[in-house]
Amino acid sequence: MNRIYNILFSDTTKDRVEKGILYLAIFSFICHLILIFLSDWGLLGDGTTGALLKNPISAIYTPFSFILIYEVYLLIYYVPKSFTTYITKQYEIITLIIIRKLFKDLASLELTTQWFEIKDDLQFTFDILASLILFFLIFQFQKGGSQTRADEFTAGPSLTKFIQRKKIIAILLIPLFLGLAIVTFSNWFIELNLEPGQVTAFESVNNLFFDEFFTTLIMVDVILLLISFFYTDKFHIVMRNSGFIVSTILIRLSFGVEGLISTVLVVMAVLFGLLIIIIHNKFEKHEHRLNYIE
Repeated sequence: MNRIYNILFSDTTKDRVEKGILYLAIFSFICHLILIFLSDWGLLGDGTTGALLKNPISAIYTPFSFILIYEVYLLIYYVPKSFTTYITKQYEIITLIIIRKLFKDLASLELTTQWFEIKDDLQFTFDILASLILFFLIFQFQKGGSQTRADEFTAGPSLTKFIQRKKIIAILLIPLFLGLAIVTFSNWFIELNLEPGQVTAFESVNNLFFDEFFTTLIMVDVILLLISFFYTDKFHIVMRNSGFIVSTILIRLSFGVEGLISTVLVVMAVLFGLLIIIIHNKFEKHEHRLNYIE
């Protein structure tokens, strides 16, 4: 098991995945630009003027999709190493999804004096503000996560067993998410081919795979919570891990709605996670102080 883990998550593998994703991102960016120019010249036929083929700016959407794939790998990479870093990666992924959406929406903005009366322009405003808020919240969450000692539990055989079980989860997640991605995108391509020329179907890609992805993460969070009970029964750690599950559920719910409600749910999810880690750290400092006095 350790051998498989070292193959999938060694520093060498991580570097290779990173370089491979970067090459794919650059290649996909060039291909997307070519498709946009072909569409402008009318060489792709009628009905191929979707939002992602209107403006060269929207071509940035495609390489960002590959960057998100790398973020998914990093999320799995950090499962055995740090629970707070693993949750941070969830927040980074949903923030990058919003940023990716901004690049698509930039290509279809209507620059008029009725900015706040146009639905798409208004949503763009909400998303760009949300991305700034999320960036700040994630920064604060990382600071809070670096102060916690909850991931350490108690050094010894128990900690080793806990890490081993998390490594098994990480190994299982690789084929699980790979299979999920293949099935999801295959179904999408089949649906797309049933309606030739409907390039506007690309708009659904923003939620494609990631709604199922976060559904799976909820199950993973619950499993990690249950496993942690074998090694600790401290109330503040249980509350922290339970709070992170609630945060992940809020992110998943954001995929089921549209517009401002979706954006608000994402911000609420990260804000809730930040408050959980802040309270957890204060609780732990207070407990440590009491133990020192005793």
